Amino acid sequence: MTDTKLVRDIMTIGVPTCKSDSSVADIARFLIENNAEEMVVLGDEGEGVGVVGYEELVNAYHRENIRQLTAEQIMREGVTELPSDIPLTVAAQMMKDKNVRVAYMNHNSAGIIYPAAMISYKHIVRHLAAKDESELKDLGLAAERRSPMEVFLARREESRKKAGL
Repeated sequence: MTDTKLVRDIMTIGVPTCKSDSSVADIARFLIENNAEEMVVLGDEGEGVGVVGYEELVNAYHRENIRQLTAEQIMREGVTELPSDIPLTVAAQMMKDKNVRVAYMNHNSAGIIYPAAMISYKHIVRHLAAKDESELKDLGLAAERRSPMEVFLARREESRKKAGL
């Protein structure tokens, strides 16, 4: 495999998000169930205003009312952004310099800037461990993705199963 990979070659399209009033317990459950490192907290217009991950959850864990807290109350403000057209080596160094394990690529739609893709330490280490390109085929711009309708139908079916229908 080549070492001249760009961020866009191994980033994940789609970003886990939550509302600012999401409960800390719900966020923790989501992170565990989905093997995610963190979630972007969205503002009223859908823009990324902060991040909640393992570090923020553990930092807030000592608080008496931890289960009643919301994303807004414990989030790290700001969403670290990287361009998608830089080499992985540069991205890794920038993430290290900024002391973040996840960085985001933003998209501008009708004046609203929101996180649309992400890269993490896990992506970089996965690239390092991959024996060949086939082990990375689910990452990057070329990855196969389900259509919005397919995603909707899968979520609906999952909800029905949980409800026993």
